[in-house]
Formats: sequence, structure tokens, C-alpha cells
Amino acid sequence: MSQGVGMVGLYVRDQDEALEFYVEKVGFKVHTNVKNGDYRWLTVQHPDQPSFQLGLFKPGPPTHDAGTAQALCEVVAKGAMPPLVLEVDDCRAAYDRMRARGVEFTQEPMERFGTVDAGFRDPSGNGWKMVEARG
Repeated sequence: MSQGVGMVGLYVRDQDEALEFYVEKVGFKVHTNVKNGDYRWLTVQHPDQPSFQLGLFKPGPPTHDAGTAQALCEVVAKGAMPPLVLEVDDCRAAYDRMRARGVEFTQEPMERFGTVDAGFRDPSGNGWKMVEARG
């Protein structure tokens, strides 16, 4: 039996927008997409990592009041959340592919620390580092 972290959640301003971004532009696939009243449980996963899910959650009821939800969206939009890391085989090829799909990068691929990395943000402001896996 395997144990460990199975999901990490992100706050997003619009779940449909986030779903389109992560599936159509980044290349993830939908894992769970269910609604319970106004609450929507939405997770995606990398096709090569089926044991891990990325939750795309909109701040609001029942977890947050309106003021807290607005504050959370504002903090995320400013890029204040810690960056996530996406490992890829070839950073420059992934950069070209994702840019062609409309991903806006904050940093072009550059060599440093013995590998190549680039930076991008999702439509809500969550920051990502895309790092080439060391062979």
C-alpha cells in the first residue's frame, strides 16, 4: 500500500477558465468534476502522474465568506502564492508547445543550476516554474 500526498489545491478565480487552461494549454486531464449545490470539486492530473491530483478551487462558501474569498483571489492575482514546479523532459520544447497554445510566460527558458527552467502563471495568477528533469 502506497501513502503520501495525493492532492494539492490551488485557488482560482474561475473554475471553467482554470479547467480550460490546465487541460487545453498545459496538457493535464480531468480527474474529478462534480458539483454539490454551488460548490464544485474540480481536480486535474498530469497524464504521467495518475496518483497525484491538482485541485482547482474557487474561494467562497461554504469555506470562506465573501470578503475572505475576494481577498484570496486578490492575493493569488498578485502572484503572492508559492510557485509550483512542473517537471518536463525538454524545457525549451515544452515552452514552444505551451506558448503556441497561448500560455503567457514570465521567464523564457534559461540554463542555471545544472538544468533549464522557465516560468509561467495561470490565468488566476498562480506561478509555475517549469524545470527540465535531470537525466
